[in-house]
Amino acid sequence: MCGGSRLAFSGRRTLLLGENALGTPMTISRLLALRNVDQRSQMAARLIGLFASLLFATSAFGSDVDVFVVDRDGQHVADVAVYAVRLDGQNDLPTPTAGAIMDQIDRQFVPHLLVVQTGTPVEFPNSDTVAHHVYSFSHPNKFILPMYKGQQHAPVTFEHSGVVSLGCNIHDHMLGYILVVDSTAFTKTDANGHALLSLESAEEYAINIWSPRIRDKVKFLSKTLVVSGNPNAEITFSLAKKLNPSHPEGASWSDYKY
Repeated sequence: MCGGSRLAFSGRRTLLLGENALGTPMTISRLLALRNVDQRSQMAARLIGLFASLLFATSAFGSDVDVFVVDRDGQHVADVAVYAVRLDGQNDLPTPTAGAIMDQIDRQFVPHLLVVQTGTPVEFPNSDTVAHHVYSFSHPNKFILPMYKGQQHAPVTFEHSGVVSLGCNIHDHMLGYILVVDSTAFTKTDANGHALLSLESAEEYAINIWSPRIRDKVKFLSKTLVVSGNPNAEITFSLAKKLNPSHPEGASWSDYKY
């Protein structure tokens, strides 16, 4: 053994893993302890974030509204437009992020009734084997798409709310509708006459319905609903007058006054 000082090792060894910000050596046990603290902190942060998001969702989006439409015989009425408009005048709408399609198939407009938010661009493809000349004289959303087949025209953007009646200058029996609404909450009734609207909480809304088949006066086609955070609400529209015939089964332009 060489002379000089001799390193003495104890039976318990300590593995150094570097230094912390103060220059103090870090051991495995110390590193594991710090990692456990960090993991607990991250878990707590995630739980707090989840709790906050749930609170926000509960306070901002509170009610699903079930809307039912039945005729004077109590039968379900399908394909009725249903939409909600806030009554406090705060109806600033976001810019639509997607367009819509009103196609032409078998010499019919498909769908027969399309509901869109104001400012939505609507495409009019021609999926038929024949040419069409689509137009509307509905003010202030008048437009004309001259005769075309194959390559379609640019989309038509509807900047004003209201009913847009569609026709074809070649096929007089073709009839379709676009309902333009100042709302982001809109849909149509299904085969069971049912529609579901999801509305913000703590607001007062007018729940409106529309269909070219409905002959009841307009004042009977809107109901007021105060959304106060209740998870569910239900509204039924019971129509008093006989419906117009469905299109194209016996219906013609003379049956509609839009």
